[in-house]
Amino acid sequence: MSPMDIALNAGGIIAVFFFISIFFFVIHILLCVWAYRDARKRGRSPEFALIVLVALFFFPLLGLIVYLLIRNDDGRRYGRY
Repeated sequence: MSPMDIALNAGGIIAVFFFISIFFFVIHILLCVWAYRDARKRGRSPEFALIVLVALFFFPLLGLIVYLLIRNDDGRRYGRY
């Protein structure tokens, strides 16, 4: 293999990782926007929704788990109607 072939292969790998990281970043931003809108739709204050947005931006997985646990579900879980 010539050095040019190795450089082209490395560039392709870098491009794949770049596009995968862009994809996950877009998903991350969409998740933050969804959580903000969901909090507002459920009647939470704008300050609470902003805290949710910031928490999800800096701690995506943990923030999502915590938000899903604390969001108001109107008693639809656990058989309460």
